[in-house]
Amino acid sequence: MKVLVATEKPFAAAAVEGIKAEIEGAGNELVLLEKYTEKQQLLDAVKDADAMIIRSDKVDAEVLDAAKQLKIVVRAGAGYDNIDLAAATAHDVVAENTPGQNANAVAELVFGLLVYAVRNFYNGKAGTELMGKKLGILAFGNVGRNVARIAAGFGMEVYAYDAFCPKEAIEAAGVKAVDSQDDLFKTCDVVSLHIPATPETKQSINYATVGQMKKGAILINTARKEVINEPELIKLLAERTDLKYITDIKPDADADFAQFEGRYFSTPKKMGAQTAEANTNAGIAAARQINAFFKDGCTKFKVN
Repeated sequence: MKVLVATEKPFAAAAVEGIKAEIEGAGNELVLLEKYTEKQQLLDAVKDADAMIIRSDKVDAEVLDAAKQLKIVVRAGAGYDNIDLAAATAHDVVAENTPGQNANAVAELVFGLLVYAVRNFYNGKAGTELMGKKLGILAFGNVGRNVARIAAGFGMEVYAYDAFCPKEAIEAAGVKAVDSQDDLFKTCDVVSLHIPATPETKQSINYATVGQMKKGAILINTARKEVINEPELIKLLAERTDLKYITDIKPDADADFAQFEGRYFSTPKKMGAQTAEANTNAGIAAARQINAFFKDGCTKFKVN
């Protein structure tokens, strides 16, 4: 079977070596398409591929139309909104992600951003400490669990809400489960977002939701840009000069957010999974999932 690794932003060299070892070790052929600059290059490369590993590369109906032999595409990472799932299903292509492989990297970034924020972006003025503060985690998946683990080391009180995770499972991890998203925002000094971008969650973090937070509260988004209602959050930040917003996803309205100097920070690009370890872990996991699919028909991480 021919496995195409199509990455506009390439994996680290160690990750590529690991992927190659897994794919070729299972008797399959590996083909690399790295740093491509035009979509046509992807369309040409995928024509005779049986499987594909991607990162943030878009797999839409046009790509799937060109991929006559494609049986499976794996997104090396947790998010998969760059794959047209309906089109994949229509083309009888299995779409998978690699949940958990980037979780620690994202969780560590949350606290890098959070310390930066509570210390006033290191501007020389006195800040505050995290110990004893209430941290709310919205969605208690792989990343949320890692955030809770690290927060315990800071001595924070940790709360979580997840509509799809039983309260018993949250509390078994030593975290206080609340009854609703609103309760989380009302209760906590800091809320960290870990929800996917779905029809239900897009634009859901808005004026009313964030406006319930305490004086001096901080909102952290290392999830997806689409979950934020940017115009409403800008309106709220203009009215509530005590609030801070920090993210690793540059907003569409970055210039408008920039007016809130000392209360807003965004990294130049999405940084959550940008570690050597996460890069390698996700790539190798994707290769193993493809091998399992061809060997046993395993679709454990199917998302369509």
